[in-house]
Amino acid sequence: MNENLLKMRTLGELKSAGYQTMPVRMEMRKNLLERLRSKEQILPGIVGYEETVVPEIENGVLAGHHMIFLGERGQAKSRIIRSLVGLLDEYVPVAAGCEINDDPFAPICRRCVKLKEAKGDALEIAWIGRDSRYAEKLATPDVSVADLIGEIDPIKVAEGRYLADEETIHYGLIPRTNRGIFAINELPDLTEKVQVGLFNLMEEKDVQIKGYKIRLAVDVVFVASANPEDYTSRGRIITPLKDRFDIQIRTHYPKTIEHEIVIMEQEAAHPPRSGVDVRIPQFMKDILAQITFEARASNEINQSSGVSVRVTINNYESAISNAEKRAVRNSENEIVPRISDLHSLYASTAGKIELEYVGEDKKEDDLIERLINRAVLKVFDKYLKLDDLKKISSYFEQGWGVEVSDSAPSSEYMEPLREVTGLREVITLLGPFETPGLMAAASEFIFEGLHLHQKLNKDRQGGRFAYHA
Repeated sequence: MNENLLKMRTLGELKSAGYQTMPVRMEMRKNLLERLRSKEQILPGIVGYEETVVPEIENGVLAGHHMIFLGERGQAKSRIIRSLVGLLDEYVPVAAGCEINDDPFAPICRRCVKLKEAKGDALEIAWIGRDSRYAEKLATPDVSVADLIGEIDPIKVAEGRYLADEETIHYGLIPRTNRGIFAINELPDLTEKVQVGLFNLMEEKDVQIKGYKIRLAVDVVFVASANPEDYTSRGRIITPLKDRFDIQIRTHYPKTIEHEIVIMEQEAAHPPRSGVDVRIPQFMKDILAQITFEARASNEINQSSGVSVRVTINNYESAISNAEKRAVRNSENEIVPRISDLHSLYASTAGKIELEYVGEDKKEDDLIERLINRAVLKVFDKYLKLDDLKKISSYFEQGWGVEVSDSAPSSEYMEPLREVTGLREVITLLGPFETPGLMAAASEFIFEGLHLHQKLNKDRQGGRFAYHA
């Protein structure tokens, strides 16, 4: 943006510079068209929606629509909505001191209208950034019309103003977001009274506050999110409000393991670890993503509430943290998650899935164990064939065994690498694993895969696991 514009302080200066304001919808449309021409990414950081959700958002912005996003939890609805702020101009002028960001060329509040009549081109202006033109509210049953739209301010009445005077209003969130984007998360949770006030403001631009009809011609693009189950005529949404949202966009979970992994790596928190390398084998990333895919396909889990991408992200963080403890205790210079670390996923998975049943015979931990086993088996079959592991199986059939543990240093795995026939050759099929940590992780993956294929037995001895024929 032209820096000389930001130095202007009166309406007259804006006019002399030929500056013109535009409605929010036109502003977003203009900036979207510029991004489309330059082939810039419309929603940075949003993965897997390029051919589904993003085209519908582009159509909605170009048409100037109010939008509602329907989807289960953890489908980036809030992140998408917040990303729309990037389609606003970097800075816009407002009437200085105005509570509702009035356009200095065409003010709507009584105060600024009077000021413009009195001062004309000498009307003072200020510049506000795009972040100041966005507000969001989580819908809960206790949200009131006063919170969103406004309330009579008794102090202003006590100063001598009439109740019917617009200047007695203490403005709510929506008027204070004038010339911007207002978002409501979980829209159906608003009470019917508030929903009625909201659709009146969206369409007719008038509301009733304490029995007084007030006209608020605010320039706001409304964006909302909701769970599909609630957003029906049988749910908690009133039909007239549904009609006010011009476009309904369905979000979804990542459709591929690759997208799930990209999001997992993008969103996971990795505190800096000085002097220690974090190395995550690709098969471990695949397993963590596959666990979530297995949960989304399970009939034992309530799919209407969804299985969030946060399950994958938090599991990724848990596996790394468990591996970090081992590295610190054993004074190792690399952090490598392995199969024996997957027990740490129970805590980060349990709170994010809702079971379809209640009973003593089926426990949550048992379900998570089955999900992990199915994921490990599928990823194992993706990387290796049983025919490639015949030498390893033969070694165990001779009566030998191997012990593993999530607390064992990587050096303990060097002996099996020397002793187990064919193990090192199979590890090379998984990747160029040269460090002790990576080879330990690969060894556990191979042993567990053979166990899940019923080629090896697995016994627990305290905190250690023994594989044998």
